[in-house]
Amino acid sequence: MASNYDNSAWFYDSLSKLFYGKALINAQVYLLPFIKSNSSVLIVGGGTGWILEEIAQVHPSGLNITYAEISTNMMALSKKRAVGDNEVIFINNPIEDVSFSEKFDIIITPFLFDNFTESTLQKVFDHLHPLLKTDGLWLNTDFQLTGKWWQNVMLKTMFVFFKIVCGIETSALPDINKQFEQNEYEVIAQKTFYGDFVISKAFKKSGLEV
Repeated sequence: MASNYDNSAWFYDSLSKLFYGKALINAQVYLLPFIKSNSSVLIVGGGTGWILEEIAQVHPSGLNITYAEISTNMMALSKKRAVGDNEVIFINNPIEDVSFSEKFDIIITPFLFDNFTESTLQKVFDHLHPLLKTDGLWLNTDFQLTGKWWQNVMLKTMFVFFKIVCGIETSALPDINKQFEQNEYEVIAQKTFYGDFVISKAFKKSGLEV
């Protein structure tokens, strides 16, 4: 995972709100009700950690959360969040370098995959897929292109900016849906935000191994 958001940690949330208002927040919050009580949750690339506080609003206690974030500065902010009585384990490493002995009920990937080339996306997805229990839910939020000209402009602008500031490796949106389709995931809910530029999907893992 080449990209690291250390340089943008102090302004990332403010920049997001400047360009998108609350759309990126609302897109992620939309998926949180799919988390059941007493679940084991893996969050990959949670950024500044505000999502931990939103989860605590839905589940003040009972969750076992593993929070993986490569950026040290983002992690420092995340550790200051109010998580209620949920148990949170913080992992400050690239997720593909971390081994787990347990499987999770829920995996959350908020705006993670848009940082990757197709090959890195494949590598990270293949690492995460076995970590999700059969019938577990994968909650993913990311950008998509639906043919509107301004989406391409905004996406290219973001890629250029974050390539310079944070060293992200890609300059094009990878085919995220293909990974879920190839692994027989079922879309159980979805909603778009910000003129269809942002999409949140709740995927259910089937019992089929492909």
